[in-house]
Amino acid sequence: MSNNLLTAAYILASALFILSLGGLSDQETARKGNIYGIIGMLIAFIATALSLNLTAYPTLASVVIPGTVIGTIVASRVAMTSMPELVAILHSFVGAAAVLVGIANYLQQSLHISPVESTIHQIEIFVGVFIGAVTFTGSLIAFGKLRGIISSKPLLLPGRHFINLGIIAACVWLGVQFLATENGSGLQPLLIMSAIASVLGIHLVMAIGGADMPVVISMLNSYSGWAAAAAGFMLSNDLLIVTGALVGSSGAILSYIMCKAMNRSFISVILGGFGAETGAATIKGDEQHAGEVNVTTVEDTVELLHNAKSVIIVPGYGMAVAQAQHAVSQITKLLRDRGVDIRFGIHPVAGRMPGHMNVLLAEANVPYDIVLEMDEINSDFAKTDVVLVIGANDTVNPSALENPNSPIAGMPVLEVWQAGTVVVMKRSMASGYAGVENPLFYKNNTRMLFGDAKKNVDAIASKLGQMSEESVDLHLSTKVVLST
Repeated sequence: MSNNLLTAAYILASALFILSLGGLSDQETARKGNIYGIIGMLIAFIATALSLNLTAYPTLASVVIPGTVIGTIVASRVAMTSMPELVAILHSFVGAAAVLVGIANYLQQSLHISPVESTIHQIEIFVGVFIGAVTFTGSLIAFGKLRGIISSKPLLLPGRHFINLGIIAACVWLGVQFLATENGSGLQPLLIMSAIASVLGIHLVMAIGGADMPVVISMLNSYSGWAAAAAGFMLSNDLLIVTGALVGSSGAILSYIMCKAMNRSFISVILGGFGAETGAATIKGDEQHAGEVNVTTVEDTVELLHNAKSVIIVPGYGMAVAQAQHAVSQITKLLRDRGVDIRFGIHPVAGRMPGHMNVLLAEANVPYDIVLEMDEINSDFAKTDVVLVIGANDTVNPSALENPNSPIAGMPVLEVWQAGTVVVMKRSMASGYAGVENPLFYKNNTRMLFGDAKKNVDAIASKLGQMSEESVDLHLSTKVVLST
């Protein structure tokens, strides 16, 4: 393929990637955005493959074919509940690729470049390997936390910020040593820096608590983008630079938006819990169990929903784990058919990654126009008859507003307790992912419906369906009697 055709293909692919990001910004256009991204990546791959020498195709096929097979199997088998972990582990692959590309690129440096160009190229390699190493290990830790292999509680070591500064200073010093070497003899400082940067990635993410994990996912997405852009500089690939910059900048913007929605400092999160106090991880035991909980049943919940004029459903990660979204969609349809004003309230960090709940509801064909963000629906809770909380915990915790000593103090939450009645579906009284007790469970207008969310939601949908059928039968019987 000629350089002109390759450039044209790269420009077209870049435009499609931009259209893809634009489409993904809205639920109604997300599917189209995905299609744009797929077409753009296909064009980019084919154009890059055609630009290679014929001798490179066996090597390319040896990695592309197994990768395609593995990717297809993983994508077809992964459940929506495991999607955050998959995203985290894929970010680690990007980081590892940046490290390997950087080291390989250094070992194969061209001898036909000027000293100035050589220095610039070495800086590209060093920075790319640094970002890649941090992304690689940080993503692995995020995967472990999301998977439950590693505790979601933040690891707050004494003097942790000085440790981070020390690691960064050591990497800068190694960078000076790396640039001072000649004739490709800088491999040792490059490898040492890779190991130290890997420790930094581990420490940064270990210091971030479970409540901030959605921000971590989008932050690591940004890191992987910058790692890809760095690899593009190393390989002199313009499309990789553009694509990496798009991913890096969009991930950073999303992280900032989520931090703002959580009343968190963006800098504090990316620095690994800067300003967090070690003693604020849990609430004191004498504050955890204030009052008695009101336990309810499926039958009572159905009666509440049947008599309600307005209902808001607040889904959380528990709904994802139970895979109850389709039964929730059925309940929504039954209530809408009866004329009930039913909507969904979505917190920006509901689930384990940005947009997790929106994707689940879209998968179950819940209409987009009744799925509202926290800012759009928070003022409506006071005018709502029944709120159904399915597996949400930290995002509906009054402690964020009422307890200044809470670890989630100041975080905007869905103020469900202002509604007439709140029904909370949970397996037990265990705290949420952030490890914080929830006083909502003890409020007078809260009813706790314990058990598996899928079974309870299925039972509610079934009984609501029976009541609707009985209403139709009664209506038809009345018409027959009146006509006779």
